[in-house]
Amino acid sequence: MKPALTLVEDGDRAVELHRAGGGLLLRYVYRPDTAADESPRPYAHPVNSLAGEVLTNFRPNDHRWHHGLNFTINCLAGFNFWGGGTYQKADGYQMRGDHGGQHHTGWLEKSATRLAHTLDWRVGATGELLLQEERALVFAVVSPQVWTLRWTATLKNVTARPLELGQYHSHAGLAGSHYSGLQFRGARDLLDDHLDDTIGLIAEGGLSGEKAVHGAAAGGMEWHGQKDTPQRRVTIRFVNNPGPLHWFVRRHNPLVALPFQYEHDLSLAPGATLAIDHTLTFTDL
Repeated sequence: MKPALTLVEDGDRAVELHRAGGGLLLRYVYRPDTAADESPRPYAHPVNSLAGEVLTNFRPNDHRWHHGLNFTINCLAGFNFWGGGTYQKADGYQMRGDHGGQHHTGWLEKSATRLAHTLDWRVGATGELLLQEERALVFAVVSPQVWTLRWTATLKNVTARPLELGQYHSHAGLAGSHYSGLQFRGARDLLDDHLDDTIGLIAEGGLSGEKAVHGAAAGGMEWHGQKDTPQRRVTIRFVNNPGPLHWFVRRHNPLVALPFQYEHDLSLAPGATLAIDHTLTFTDL
């Protein structure tokens, strides 16, 4: 019998998804209180396995703008919706006061199997509205060891001008820095510094390890880890449902991103939309 899911509200700021017996699976903060230079945006943290293993990290000391599991656009119309310093060829990473933020505007559905809401993407300094988004998170328990999260969104350009969407690889020529889209900042103990080839990063096509997976085009990839203390093995599978994309991975942070574009910025015309559709599967082994 599949465990039942329940939704618990935490005021008007967050909701929590619990499995049968009260175990927390996910906390989704839709009204964050993070600093402006972290590009505030909704995030999920913690994200747990069914056995209660914490899989995400929030505001780690190496990059405080890494917020668990979240969706963002690194460079949007010349503004930083990712957080931290903005990279430019002339002087590298600098804090430039050019951050944006995502703002919850209303619920479309709020249940234990589906969270759907609307968001405004605004420039922090001026409040200019650039994008309006409809986002849905769909949850399913597949077995006593496996549950899934499907994250979909449609983002619409509501300005009268084309908007350039990109990251520092495509936008500023910083090779390999194509982190954008859905971001997963993993817990510290997902590091794969082991002499065990069953732990680490793999992707479709027989790819294995950070060097092979980073930048490679594949429809799906997996993070195989082992948690501290209980020594429990866990697997996180990431799938881009429409097809292959160029993955961004960092095994030491650890971080996985699913960028919706790679070599070139994506130009979004006035009134045009961008759609994303990803599924994450969390497994206790």
